[in-house]
Amino acid sequence: MSIQSTSIARLDGTPGTLRDLTGGGPALLVNVASKCGLTPQYTALEALHEEYSPQGFAVVGLPCNQFGGQEPGTSEEIAEFCSATYGVSFPMSEKIAVNGADRHPLYEALVDTEDESGESGDIRWNFEKFVIDGDGAPLARFSPQVTPDDERVVAAVRAAIG
Repeated sequence: MSIQSTSIARLDGTPGTLRDLTGGGPALLVNVASKCGLTPQYTALEALHEEYSPQGFAVVGLPCNQFGGQEPGTSEEIAEFCSATYGVSFPMSEKIAVNGADRHPLYEALVDTEDESGESGDIRWNFEKFVIDGDGAPLARFSPQVTPDDERVVAAVRAAIG
């Protein structure tokens, strides 16, 4: 079964699947937080989404409060912050857990993917990134410090689009 079929609600609580968030195409999945030192990555995430969404690509933000309590807000507060501060237009999911006993099934399917240094397993911090193809197969994983506009991320996105 494709991870595109994984049940996950939108930030506003509307039930659905990952496919509903990605549009069924390739995507960059990233666990996000509003009060993190890496939060300014929202700017590059939005730019990536704007540039490649006409080709069927989507950035999907997956809010998570597991790292330093850096995503404490309600869904409404998260949406307002992202829109007002960074002009985010890409789809966002409900707040989820990416590690531990309550890890969302989406991340159960992603964590075995190795990054370019061979690291896999638990998500290390906010803004860890996964590029998936239209079938939901993980193609690449990037550490939180690798920015969305890094040439390696852009190359993985372009490869996913074909």
